[in-house]
Amino acid sequence: MSIIEAIIIAIVEGLTEYLPVSSTGHMIITSSFMGIEKDEFTKLFEVAIQLGAIMAVVVLYWRKFFDFSRWQFYVKLIIGVIPALILGALFSDKIDAMLESPTTVAVSLLLGGVVLLFIDKAFNHPTIHSENEITYKRAFLTGLWQCIAMIPGVSRSAASIIGGMQQKFTRNIAAEFSFFLAVPTMAAATLYSLFLKKWSDGTIKGYELILQSQDNTIAFIIGNVVAFVVSIIAIKFFINYLKKYGFKIFGWYRIIVGVILLVLIYQGIIG
Repeated sequence: MSIIEAIIIAIVEGLTEYLPVSSTGHMIITSSFMGIEKDEFTKLFEVAIQLGAIMAVVVLYWRKFFDFSRWQFYVKLIIGVIPALILGALFSDKIDAMLESPTTVAVSLLLGGVVLLFIDKAFNHPTIHSENEITYKRAFLTGLWQCIAMIPGVSRSAASIIGGMQQKFTRNIAAEFSFFLAVPTMAAATLYSLFLKKWSDGTIKGYELILQSQDNTIAFIIGNVVAFVVSIIAIKFFINYLKKYGFKIFGWYRIIVGVILLVLIYQGIIG
């Protein structure tokens, strides 16, 4: 992976991580379209680049993350992330296998888009108007919804936002709680890929793979910086847009991209 390719993937990650359009799906599509070799570092990069996106949420909502007097906030995040940690550990190999399938991404984008067309009307009577009103039970159930996003193309953001709205959160609160929940969820996945998972047929850990060459190290650093900056812009845009217009445009976007991707796969342009 070249530095330019790393920057492009980082921009895609930053733009799509917190929008309900699937960042993983878009990175898989981008990698396939650009012909980036799916080697071990590329696979690791597409997970580890989440560090930049994680820091964007922490920086934007730093008052909430560093107000240690509000211990309930941290408990809710821990409870919400438990389902993803358990299922992620149990089905890690199957998830990795699905990550290499553009067809899975295309179908997930298409079906998820249909759902988003109707989400505003389906859950239009919210009763939870602030994060303080979210109970531990609702946090756990929202975390269960998030697990659907282990299927590439579903979108962690979309799944957790839909889960939050199903639990009677307003659109705004559902989106913000999705951002908060992303921090421990993505941090766990990233730290696992860097320090616990063995790459290259079980011979090397993630951080060793990054340090294996100067090109890998530079790509990792620059990629996370770019993802951090772009994620901040994307989050601000998404919250402002969501308050005014809802999810329908994202639904149509997913459907169009899903159909185009299926056509490209059928024609052998993307494999």
